[in-house]
Amino acid sequence: MLDTRTRKLTLAGILVAVAVLGGLFSFPVLGSRCAPVQHLVNILAAVFLGPVWAVGVAFAASLLRNIAGLGSLMAFPGSMIGALLAGLAFYYTRRLELTCIAEMLGTGILGALAAYPVAALLMGLTPASYTVYIVPFLLSTGAGSILAYVLLRFLLPKIRRD
Repeated sequence: MLDTRTRKLTLAGILVAVAVLGGLFSFPVLGSRCAPVQHLVNILAAVFLGPVWAVGVAFAASLLRNIAGLGSLMAFPGSMIGALLAGLAFYYTRRLELTCIAEMLGTGILGALAAYPVAALLMGLTPASYTVYIVPFLLSTGAGSILAYVLLRFLLPKIRRD
């Protein structure tokens, strides 16, 4: 029988793979690549694995997406901050709605603000303003959060009953 740590590591690996493959379904918005599947994975990791594992999944997925050319360096602050806040929200409240909102605030606001220095200092870009990434990050995380909410709230309970 597998121990809890092995199960978590296995699920984390599967979620990283889903996020990397989901990076194929990204779209450019104002200089960033929006990948809604990453935010879906952040919420799944937050719910099933907890905050620390969720950040690890987000980091590993961002790293592999960058190596594969499916993302940008701005994926790191966006996904990792969102995963951390989603993980903490679920850990302390056990409420899926608050978990999705935490992911959206973490990625869409805090992650977008943290992406500005990454873009300016590490990528050599000259963003017009420090708030320029908020709209594209909110679009991406909003889509992923809605997908996660529908999956966890409506689809999984129906699958478990059958």
